[in-house]
Amino acid sequence: MINGFEQIQKMNQDGFETAMKSFGTVQNGFQAIASEMADYSKRSIEEGSAALEKMMGAPSVDQAVETQMSFVKSSYEGMMQEMGKLGELYSGLAQDLYKVNGDIVAKATAK
Repeated sequence: MINGFEQIQKMNQDGFETAMKSFGTVQNGFQAIASEMADYSKRSIEEGSAALEKMMGAPSVDQAVETQMSFVKSSYEGMMQEMGKLGELYSGLAQDLYKVNGDIVAKATAK
């Protein structure tokens, strides 16, 4: 009876420790993602403002359109690059969570 109680207590302790590690991993992952998104947003706004200033100062409509097209192209390329970075961050978060929780899954399926 006491042995069974100790096993249950050990399992609960292990579960609690794993949950705390998981919460820490998720927190760190989402913090990195939020930081990356904030940096991208700031860069995007700065680039948009600079492009608008350049378009407003263009001596002709043709140059303004050329400036706009250049901005649209660079914005699209920047967005695609940022989506790649975010994909890597999400993938890294999933891998880190698997590392933390993989032991529990292995123990549960081994029995």
